[in-house]
Amino acid sequence: ELMLETAAAQTPAGVRTEYEHVYADMRAAGYTAVGEFHYLGLAEAHAAAEAAAAAGIELVLLYVAYARGGIERFRQASAAQYLRELEELRDAGIRVGVAPHSARACPRDWLVELARYAAQHELPLHVHADEQPREIEECVAEHGLRPIELLAACGCLGRRTTVVHATHADGGELDLLGQAGARVCACPTTEANLGDGFVPVERLLHRGVGICIGSDSNVRIDPLEELRELDGIARRQSGRRDVFTVDALLSIGSDEGAASLGLTDWPAIVVDGGHPQLRGVADPLCALVAACSADVVRDERRPV
Repeated sequence: ELMLETAAAQTPAGVRTEYEHVYADMRAAGYTAVGEFHYLGLAEAHAAAEAAAAAGIELVLLYVAYARGGIERFRQASAAQYLRELEELRDAGIRVGVAPHSARACPRDWLVELARYAAQHELPLHVHADEQPREIEECVAEHGLRPIELLAACGCLGRRTTVVHATHADGGELDLLGQAGARVCACPTTEANLGDGFVPVERLLHRGVGICIGSDSNVRIDPLEELRELDGIARRQSGRRDVFTVDALLSIGSDEGAASLGLTDWPAIVVDGGHPQLRGVADPLCALVAACSADVVRDERRPV
């Protein structure tokens, strides 16, 4: 409720100012590109794009389709209205993705129409699914299908699809993700903060499902912590310490995230090799994912 109250009070001017601060914090922590899952409206979406440009972060605006639930400002009257607004953003030169919020927020006909549009225009499609057990129960009651099963039936799963969370996906749903070549965006610190559960890491890897990370609610703005938490989940679930290689974790934090947004280029980060956290370290890449915080990232856009 507090989150919804905060969202309801936002203005384009407030978004322009506050988002620049958050994007600058993300940039300084090592996030050089962001998929902004944007709920707040069209004018605010333009303001978010301006803020990203000012902060020097690559933006893909995942403009959210919301038919029901949430609060009024999240919602569009029809899928056609949503697509008109998405087209306006594209016409303004803003890189976008299609983002039906979830099976809870978008009825079946919306999912079908949005999937068709994303495929036609070769755009990324991001959608929440299987984050919490209640969501699954409600989806089964309405559709007779679990959320990822519904997405598959509506044409939403493909190589440009990223399912956010998938925390409680069952084996059949994970099979569907693997068959479609879709990805999962895990948000480990947020999922921990909300008590949502653990992403099924090893079961995803077994099926060849790509994984990327999201900062989600910005409980922590630290991509290295997200990667370390993901690795910790994998170790605890499997009882092994070798689920991920260092290179695999770094790829999750870079290549996989970029691919989920349709990006082929994004700014590099600069790591301060003289930082105390790296003093005497023989393998700095290993240290990044095993021990370091985002403090080791040097943001050359900010004065020292």
